[in-house]
Amino acid sequence: MIRQTRILTKALADWPRVTAATLHLSISLIIAAILATIIFALWYPGDYKNLAGGGQLFWIIVSVDVVIGPLLTCVVFNVTKGRKELWCDLTVIALLQIGALGYGMYTLFDARPVALVFEVDRFRVVSSANVLVTELPQARQEYRSLPLTGPWLLGTRAAANNSEQLKAIDMALHGVDVAQRPNFWQPYADSRAKALERSRPVSVLLAKYPSARSDIERRLKEHGLTTNTARFLPTTARAPGWVAFLGPDGAVAGFGQYDGFF
Repeated sequence: MIRQTRILTKALADWPRVTAATLHLSISLIIAAILATIIFALWYPGDYKNLAGGGQLFWIIVSVDVVIGPLLTCVVFNVTKGRKELWCDLTVIALLQIGALGYGMYTLFDARPVALVFEVDRFRVVSSANVLVTELPQARQEYRSLPLTGPWLLGTRAAANNSEQLKAIDMALHGVDVAQRPNFWQPYADSRAKALERSRPVSVLLAKYPSARSDIERRLKEHGLTTNTARFLPTTARAPGWVAFLGPDGAVAGFGQYDGFF
């Protein structure tokens, strides 16, 4: 009887601690849901959450933030503490959580895709962090400020002369491709014919991945295309192994997670 009484007393003493941690967890989940809506509607729309790795980054950051805050609250919350001491502990936890979340949001913002760029024989998903920002003042007027509401669809122009061509090759060898250089950006409409020329029929992709037929047909149907009319180009992104599907006019009509470099 005495042992049961002690267990009950301990449970009642811990009840405020559990309640505080649960409340903290609920608030954290609501904030995470609001942020997810903003992030995946504006920064990583549609398939870009997978192409650019935004989904994975978000869940890692939020999972850590949502777990750590309530867990620390559960550890430090004790009604026997003075009001001032308790509020001081909770304030420190809140500041730590806000700081971690702020850093995570900055990371997501910096890694957000700002352009899907056709270059030579492929598309490249370019993140904000990968743009050669020193060339932004040299870009076309409409491309001098990076977008905040989803990536642009762009092409790349040819080098204007031999000197520019040699510089582009040298920079590519050092890891900076023309797709990352605003000075080379142009409207996709100006590159569409070239993209269509370098693309291949989806039948080629189906021959390589025969088990993917139902998935590819479903994706194409959403855009009014069939395996007989659609084409594809490999797509380079943070997440490897993607292709972009094109309509007969060269318009981009979605993506599929298949390695197109073959």
